[in-house]
Amino acid sequence: MKELIISSINHNLNNAIALLDAIDSETYCDTSVGPYYSSIGSHIRHTLDFFDCIINGLDTNDIDLTARKRDEILSTNIDAAKDHIYMLQKTLVSYVDVNTDYLIHVTDNMGQGKVTVNYTLESILAHANSHAIHHYATIGYVLDQLGIELKIPGFGYNPTTPVNKREGI
Repeated sequence: MKELIISSINHNLNNAIALLDAIDSETYCDTSVGPYYSSIGSHIRHTLDFFDCIINGLDTNDIDLTARKRDEILSTNIDAAKDHIYMLQKTLVSYVDVNTDYLIHVTDNMGQGKVTVNYTLESILAHANSHAIHHYATIGYVLDQLGIELKIPGFGYNPTTPVNKREGI
């Protein structure tokens, strides 16, 4: 199961690479689209932050999703974001053969303060993958509003979306 989850994540991260290869820096950093005025780069950085929190917290069994680095270089520099994705992919693949038969403490803020709950590695990785897809959908909206048409099949769509509706950007 873990291998399938990591393979799925890496597929979605490859979609991010395809996106980054298809747009220029100006598009990556554009904050002109409302209502949130966030750039594609800020959404990519945010999804990478989520994976970083997992990786950084595994050794201590304390993943804190509120302790994001928010490295602005990843928000503004396509090459840095791509390099970071490649590093994440390599790290995730290294987890395939690691014993994960234990619960991991994951802290997040649900809007009324921090709460810590137990996850398995597989469940937090699946959560991170869904989180990335959610932000990819927002990126698709930003691209549409900017009048940029790209073809990355399935980008921004959950795999459970009916196939006839899952075109991607």
